[in-house]
Amino acid sequence: MDFAQPHIHTESVTTKSNIRQLPVPTPKDPPVLDDLLIEAANQAAIDLFGTDDKRVNSSLYPERLIPRSDTIREDSLVVIFESFDNLNFCYAKKGEIFNNRNGHFHHDDFIGKPYGCKIRSRNNQGYGFVYLLKPTPELWARSLNHRTQIVHELDASMIVFYLNLKPNAVVCESGTGSGALSHNILRTIAPAGKLYTYEFNEMRAETATKEFAKNRVGHLVDVTHKDVCGKHGSGGFDRPQASVDAVILDLPEPWLAVPHCAHVLKPNARLASYSPCVEQAQRTIELLKEHGFHSIKTMEFRIKEHYVDDAEYELPPREKRQKAPGHTVSQPEQSNAAAEGSAGKDSAAETENEESGDLEGTKDTTVDDTKTEVAQSEATASGSTSKRRKILVTRPFVMMRGHTAFLTFCTSGNKPQPDPNKK
Repeated sequence: MDFAQPHIHTESVTTKSNIRQLPVPTPKDPPVLDDLLIEAANQAAIDLFGTDDKRVNSSLYPERLIPRSDTIREDSLVVIFESFDNLNFCYAKKGEIFNNRNGHFHHDDFIGKPYGCKIRSRNNQGYGFVYLLKPTPELWARSLNHRTQIVHELDASMIVFYLNLKPNAVVCESGTGSGALSHNILRTIAPAGKLYTYEFNEMRAETATKEFAKNRVGHLVDVTHKDVCGKHGSGGFDRPQASVDAVILDLPEPWLAVPHCAHVLKPNARLASYSPCVEQAQRTIELLKEHGFHSIKTMEFRIKEHYVDDAEYELPPREKRQKAPGHTVSQPEQSNAAAEGSAGKDSAAETENEESGDLEGTKDTTVDDTKTEVAQSEATASGSTSKRRKILVTRPFVMMRGHTAFLTFCTSGNKPQPDPNKK
């Protein structure tokens, strides 16, 4: 994966500025203007860089870029998109064939093609096709062979966020499993960080080591076959005291590893525990409090996915409502008799007009209703949707992924904790 490759150093705006410390000449009495200018320029450079004299050199700050591989080469990891909910993977090798229900796909057709392209099968008259995707930790988690229950992308993103992981950090993980969470951690701590991951199952530890090497992230991770809880021998993470930035526990009995976590974590470092049952979280929290951890919080995250679709909505009526036959509007009472008399004359005239208008309106309404019915029937027959409008909307999926686990986060204290193995 690209994130694990060494960064490329290129010329940046800072290096082009050519700012650096100038040698200060021997002080003279009285001071020379040139010497005063050099001293002022050096001080301005120190203020600009905000560091000591040794780091005031623009050549030390080049632009660092991750090399991108947009073309599939031999031995490259390729995520194969077969359908909406079905992903697979392969390592492109000359002469090999990837088979699925859509057909036979030759690796020779993959090599040299850009990621994201569409490849058709050589059989079935080319009707079958797949998409070749560039691998990411999220796509890898959806396509890998699950040796254990994996940590999905939502929980993995929350773990990375709440642990305050950053590039070049040192992280310990207990419970390697299928390696899905490990790839998310490696992407965050690259390019010079280190992940020490421990797995008590020897076969799973060996398989994970081979996969890390094939995915070209092996230099960032160290896989160890060991039980950190200490149920089968000495536990712990084999790291010096207060030397780790974060610890992640994905164990059946995480409370057994809490004393070892307290020993290796730096002051104010972070710890995460992934537990499917709330009883596991409760027992772990009790041990966390005993070993100086604070800011303890347990959370559950649920993902609600939406999809984009066109929806038809009937437009609200815009024409003015017609006056109903026989409807009269009440007039406010007049205070003086003259006003009442004039109002009576006006109402009588209006009544005569309404009566004559009602007769005419009845005829017109009957004709208009007939025309409207004919127009609606013609619009229905022709498939016209003049009164409906299509709008692009998002809709939630009917099914929502259920409970995965409870995530407990906490912060280590400032007091150094002893090594449990030496008690």
